[in-house]
Amino acid sequence: MWMEFIFGLVIYQLVRRFFYGDEQQIDVGFTGSNALFAVADRLQTLYGGKAYVGLRIPDPDTASRQNIDLVHVTKREAVIVSVINASGTVSIDGDGTWVCTGGSKHKTERLPNPRVEAKRQVAILESYLEQRGITLPDGYLSCKIVCPNPNFRTIHPDYFPPEVVTYEQWALLKPEKFSLSGWIKGALPSYSSDKNEKQESIQQNLGFILSTAPMWDRLELNNKKHLLGEFIEFKGKNDDVTSLRNIKRSKVARMTIQKTSMFGLAHSKLQVLYAPRDYRSEGTSGLEWNEVTVRSNTEVLFQLQETAKVEKIKLSSIISMSLSP
Repeated sequence: MWMEFIFGLVIYQLVRRFFYGDEQQIDVGFTGSNALFAVADRLQTLYGGKAYVGLRIPDPDTASRQNIDLVHVTKREAVIVSVINASGTVSIDGDGTWVCTGGSKHKTERLPNPRVEAKRQVAILESYLEQRGITLPDGYLSCKIVCPNPNFRTIHPDYFPPEVVTYEQWALLKPEKFSLSGWIKGALPSYSSDKNEKQESIQQNLGFILSTAPMWDRLELNNKKHLLGEFIEFKGKNDDVTSLRNIKRSKVARMTIQKTSMFGLAHSKLQVLYAPRDYRSEGTSGLEWNEVTVRSNTEVLFQLQETAKVEKIKLSSIISMSLSP
């Protein structure tokens, strides 16, 4: 009887893998892009506003794109947040370099001054916003460096500049401690109702620009993890790949993926949003939804941002995918 049970279980697993595919477990713990989304979610939960994650802002000085982890926008301020996922004991050299020892890699690592890099990102983003037609009030845009890794420890925490939020500070943050006075400490005056309306207008315009700015492609997985990187192509049966051939970066804004069953076989239904990719086209005109159904074991080839590693991820493991222009 036991042999029959084991034999039946093996047959079940083989059939399940053949028709449905394996449920992938991709190692995206509290590192890389997943840490960015965790920080963004906490900021939005505690303090409202909107966090724009994984931006790639054009930098005319280097003729390249500057990676910005996230920008948190509220009515009164916008903050560039650099997420430093350092672990171990961290100290600061005289030149501002961070020295990390005893971390997950069990070796000493040196990080170029994050404060200098964050300040440079502020200047690049301000320049980009001016090109897009918005000039922010003095002090509206600032920067912070968040260290959310619970294994982050400091030597002489007083040596860290005020822009740095250590893990101990991050864990204790509350709305009143992350308010305007705590974030940029009185840099801005109090606001009249007219100024409040102006700030709301700035928030809306800034939100539109950041939502249409270049950014990393992203995947949301079944296990509530997120990946940032670059979509390469689909891999699978010829008829499935042919059906997906029209899904191109130049046309597609977002895809949501649902599991379906046809004739007892697992399939994935892709609901594809086609949208104008020119940021000058405001509003919802030109939006169009389409559906494509393919086998669930069709794969997405996706190059990760933080490691440049190419992952093969089955559609059955993906909830949604967004492509950047």
